[in-house]
Amino acid sequence: MFSEGKVAEYIGVALGQGGDWADIFVEESIKNHAQLSDQAIKTVSQNQLAGAGLRVVKDQQEYYAYTNDLSDVGMLKIARELADAVDADKHHESIALEPKPTQAAHDPHKLPNKIAWTQKIDLLKQANEICRGVSEQIVQVNVDYVDETQRVLVANSTGLLKTDTRTRGRFSVTAVAGAGDLKQFGYEAPGAHRGFEFFESLDVRGIATNAAETAVRMLTADYAPQGPMTVIIDSGFGGVIFHEACGHSLEASAVARKATVMAGKLGQSIAAPCVSAVDDGTLVHEWGSSNIDDEGMPTQRNMLIEAGVLKSYLVDRLNGERIGQQPTGSSRRQSYRFAPTSRMNNTYILPGDATLAAMIAGTEYGIYAKKMGGGSVNPATGEFNFAVQEGYLVRNGKIAEPVRGAVLIGRGEEILKNIDMVGNELKLAQGMCGAASGWVPVNVGQPAVRVQNILVGGQSHG
Repeated sequence: MFSEGKVAEYIGVALGQGGDWADIFVEESIKNHAQLSDQAIKTVSQNQLAGAGLRVVKDQQEYYAYTNDLSDVGMLKIARELADAVDADKHHESIALEPKPTQAAHDPHKLPNKIAWTQKIDLLKQANEICRGVSEQIVQVNVDYVDETQRVLVANSTGLLKTDTRTRGRFSVTAVAGAGDLKQFGYEAPGAHRGFEFFESLDVRGIATNAAETAVRMLTADYAPQGPMTVIIDSGFGGVIFHEACGHSLEASAVARKATVMAGKLGQSIAAPCVSAVDDGTLVHEWGSSNIDDEGMPTQRNMLIEAGVLKSYLVDRLNGERIGQQPTGSSRRQSYRFAPTSRMNNTYILPGDATLAAMIAGTEYGIYAKKMGGGSVNPATGEFNFAVQEGYLVRNGKIAEPVRGAVLIGRGEEILKNIDMVGNELKLAQGMCGAASGWVPVNVGQPAVRVQNILVGGQSHG
């Protein structure tokens, strides 16, 4: 990492031909990855990354350059390139940086990079054996281990200088069940902002068993019915619909371009009164948490929707200037190769007062989506479609037979208004979110929710 003097010098050179403000992001990271497939260890790798990104903003226009050459020559080169790119002649006063170190949010005695590979690989082997022991119908098991430790320095031309260390780990299990040409899968992938103590605390048996049992159950399921119906979406990864269909629409990068149906709707009712939602980057040890965002702002708890009313957007510095709002600790990037922008951290619907049992008992006919899969969304319109990984029919207030192939189709603003029950047990789930500033770890989440008149599509019988 650079000294305060060097950081100030690079920012000063970048502003040499004018600019309203500038910032720098310096990163050193180590990522370890191991993968098991076909009952054999396929990958054992360590990737190290080091580099820096410089940004100058002039008249709300962004100029960004990055390099993995952290020598004085390399840094001054991109600083001068930025200065030349800014079409202005406004010079700035000297920069006085104020170092503000941040406490690392993991146990320093459990740094994953200090743990032997044998311990990590043993977790993969355990999960593989447990999955295959669930049923002879399990024909494929893939297990992944990932840990990453990232050290960052963030500084800007207003005097901010902060450092942070982020250590994350994730363990994913995919089990595939097969019968003839038909195959179904189950997937579990917990993660946390913790050191190797996260992996030591994992319930590997429970994770592997759940993945395998989901695959086996769906193998014998019939195709789901189609058409508008009541759908109960369970907790945890069910929150991916809110993340995709609503969360992205609340990011200031989209609001500033008016490329979202949520632009200009602060203070308006956008959801049913039973719906409240937050984005919180401060949750201890959670996958999407950090002490500071990638512009050096402290993360915070942002109330997005309160009793159905839109209260806040997720705001980075540049887009905050464009829409006239203060940053919310929501600026993120995959690495120094990306300029930062507004992103989600841990985004979830808050608990209500209903129970899952009451939702099911009060539903004459519909679908219970126990586990959600992947999908897609158009943030400009809010239109989405998401696959149900594990689903069941609800008939006469009871869970009936399993169904497969269900796809939930709709618009974000419609689904939010059609929620009529919100459960009382919140659960979060981990994922990776891709957008303009690359892929970042995020939590999605919710209690169980019941949605009326959501369109269910999928594959027809025969």
